[in-house]
Amino acid sequence: MLGSTKLVEDVTVNLLRIAVTSLPDDVLGALRDAEREETSEVGRTQLRTILENVAAADRLSVPICQDTGMLTFFISGRCLPDLEEGIRRGMSRATSEVPLRANAVHPITRKNPGNNSGKGVPTIHYDYSDSDFTQVTVMPKGAGSENMSVLAMLTPSQGLKGIKRLVLDTVIKAGGKPCPPTIVGVGIGGSADQAMLLAKQALLRPLNIGNPDQQLAALESELKQALNLTGIGPMGLGGKTTVLGVRVEEAYTHTASLPVAVCLQCWAARRASARIARDGSVQYSREGFW
Repeated sequence: MLGSTKLVEDVTVNLLRIAVTSLPDDVLGALRDAEREETSEVGRTQLRTILENVAAADRLSVPICQDTGMLTFFISGRCLPDLEEGIRRGMSRATSEVPLRANAVHPITRKNPGNNSGKGVPTIHYDYSDSDFTQVTVMPKGAGSENMSVLAMLTPSQGLKGIKRLVLDTVIKAGGKPCPPTIVGVGIGGSADQAMLLAKQALLRPLNIGNPDQQLAALESELKQALNLTGIGPMGLGGKTTVLGVRVEEAYTHTASLPVAVCLQCWAARRASARIARDGSVQYSREGFW
C-alpha cells in the first residue's frame, strides 16, 4: 500500500485521541450502573464525580486523566509494511497534538525524551492472519493501576484455590492506589511472561461480553462478587463497588508450573481500535471489534 507509513501515523494519532478523551460504552455503562446501585454516600459521590469528569473530557476533547499512560498496541490481521515506524511517528505527534503527557523515561537516569518514545517503547504485540484488514488496538494504561500488577509462580497443588487467593490478596493490598472501581485482568498458565500478557489482553474484552469458557465465566463471576464484598469501594473510600468486572484468560502450561498474573485497570479503562482495509479506508471503534 502506497504511503502506508503516513497512513498508520495518522491512524495512530486518531486512535490515541479517541482512546484518551472518551470511554468505551461498556465501561461507561458499568460506571453508571455502579453509581445508581452504590449504597455508600461517599462512594456514590466519587462515582458521580468520575462520570462528570468523563462527560467534560468528551465534551471538550481533552484527556480523561492527566496520566495518559504507557501505550501498548495489539496488532492483528494482515501485515502492513512499516507499521511500527508509523506507530512511533503517530505516537510522537499525538504527544503534542492531543496532547499526551510525556510519560516514557529511562528506567535508571529517568531522562525524559519528551515524546513518549525510547528503547522498547511503545510495546507492540503481533498476531498476524490472512484477514483483508490490519487491526490496530491501543491500550493507554496509567501507572497507578500498572504498579499494582502481580506475577506469582504458584505450584500446581495450590490450584484454583490458590488462584482465587492471589486475586483477592492483590486487590485488597492495592486498596485505593489503582483508582477503583477497577477491572481485574487475570492470566493463568503459559510461561511467566505469557501469563502477564494474558492478563493484559483479558482487559481488552468488553464488560458486556462474557467469557466463552463456562468454567472461566463462573470464575470471573465468583471473583467479582467476592471482590465487591471487600468494601474498598470507589477510590478506596468505601462502598460496594470495588471492581467493575473480572476478566480471565488461560493457556496450557508446564506440568510443574502454575503461573498466575493479575493486572489491574483503573476506572479509566481506555482502549480504541482501528481497522485499515487494503484500499486504505479506516474504521474506528472505542468498543473494539468482536
